[in-house]
Amino acid sequence: MKKKLVVLTGAGISAESGIKTFRDSDGLWEGHDVMEVASPEGWRNNPALVMDFYNKRRQQLKKVVPNAAHLILAELEQHFDVHIITQNVDDLHERAGSSNVLHLHGELLKARSTKRENYILDWTDDLNFGDLDDNGHQLRPHIVWFGEAVPALEEAISITNEADFFAVVGTSLQVYPAAGLVDFAKPGTPLFYVDLNPARIPNLRNELEVIPTTASEGMKLLKEKLLARL
Repeated sequence: MKKKLVVLTGAGISAESGIKTFRDSDGLWEGHDVMEVASPEGWRNNPALVMDFYNKRRQQLKKVVPNAAHLILAELEQHFDVHIITQNVDDLHERAGSSNVLHLHGELLKARSTKRENYILDWTDDLNFGDLDDNGHQLRPHIVWFGEAVPALEEAISITNEADFFAVVGTSLQVYPAAGLVDFAKPGTPLFYVDLNPARIPNLRNELEVIPTTASEGMKLLKEKLLARL
C-alpha cells in the first residue's frame, strides 16, 4: 500500500508557467486592486470588470503549460498516494497528470450561479451578462473570493490529517485558512516546505525541512528526499 503524500501548492508553482500573482509586489493583480476583482463587494460594485478580469485570466490560462514542478508531482503518483490541495484556480495540476486535486479557492474553468453556490458548470470561454443558470440567475466565476467561506476546507483538513508526508510548495503561507492546514498534520508527520522566500512557521510540533528555492528546483530535491524515505 502506497504511503500518502499530501501537497499544499500555491501561486509560486504556477508563476513558473507564466501565471502572475498579486502577492509578489504591491497587492495588485494584473494591474487591479485585488479587492476590486476578488471580493463580493467588487462583484456588487462592478460585475462587468470582474467578469472581464476572469475572462482574461481564462484566455491566458489556455496559453500556458504545466512546468517541471507540476510534472514531478504527477510522476510521484508512481510511488505515493498523492493528494494535492491547491490554492490555485488554474488547471495545470490536472493537465500535468495529477489524479487527486482539491481546489480550495475555486476553479477558473468553472462558473456558478449567483444564487445557488452548488450549481456549478464547466466554463472554458468568456462569461458574460445573460449567461444564466436554469432558474434564470446570472452566473459568476467559480472563485472563492476574499471574505467568502472555503467550502473545501473540511475535506482538506481530513486529507491532511491522513498524510504520511506533508509538503508545502510555492506559497507564502499568508492566506488563511489554507495556511493553517500544516497544523492538521498528525504528530510525527515529516513536513517539507519548498518556496523561494519561505515564511517562518512558528510553534510546529513536527520536524520541518525547508528547501528555499523555486518550485521546479525544489520539487526535484523533494522527490529525491521522499524516495529516500520509502
